[in-house]
Amino acid sequence: MGNIHHTAIIEDGAAVHSDAIVGPFCVVGKDVTLEANVTLKSHIAVDGLTHIGKGTTIYPFASIGHAPQDLKYGGEKSKLIIGESCVIREHVTINPGTEGGGMETRIGNQCLLMIGAHVAHDCILGDHVILVNNATLGGHVMLGDFVIIGGLSAVHQFVRIGEHAMIGGASGVETDIIPFGSATGNRATLGGLNLTGMKRRGFSREDIHALRSAYKYLFTGEGTFAERCKTVPDDIAGFPSVQTVLKFINEETKRGFCQPE
Repeated sequence: MGNIHHTAIIEDGAAVHSDAIVGPFCVVGKDVTLEANVTLKSHIAVDGLTHIGKGTTIYPFASIGHAPQDLKYGGEKSKLIIGESCVIREHVTINPGTEGGGMETRIGNQCLLMIGAHVAHDCILGDHVILVNNATLGGHVMLGDFVIIGGLSAVHQFVRIGEHAMIGGASGVETDIIPFGSATGNRATLGGLNLTGMKRRGFSREDIHALRSAYKYLFTGEGTFAERCKTVPDDIAGFPSVQTVLKFINEETKRGFCQPE
């Protein structure tokens, strides 16, 4: 227990790995699990059925695993699962799930949640997600791998944002964002594709060109959006990035799809 500061409070029942570091004035609840090399810097409160994966670091004044801000929450034993090698900065708040949303909030591996970010109940975040300062996710939001949410942006409940998408700062996102999409605005509109992110992550030139053609077809072609989604030309429909977008569109949505202005 040499890695636990003498001012920290670890409730009986908490599972704290011998390699975890719990700094000054932290409070760890009885149902919390801290895996190897987890670091709680100081003044952090972790509660509920919360599991924090190996190598994750949490900075001062974060509130992790406390009751959701949902009037329907009835004290059910829902979970919060945080992956490995995440960085959770100061004043971040993350809530567990609810009975109405699958009983689980989950954050993937190697995510970065910057100062003041909020992850509400029943959200599911993929790997390598970045929430910039004060980004806010309403309940039941789903973010794919490598999604970036700009600072001061807010994502409406039940919105899905596909992998590799990017949301500009100070945006309000009310509808689903396609994978690789780039959106911004007071009420966010689709401004194109996150081509810079695709290039950085090694997508081929051919795949990028095919996705650009598919984007143009889906959002500027003739007929309705639903009709165009079913008639993407065969010469581009088979590319992996295009397949990812079409699969996302064909899945269930409660919010509809973000469109260009």
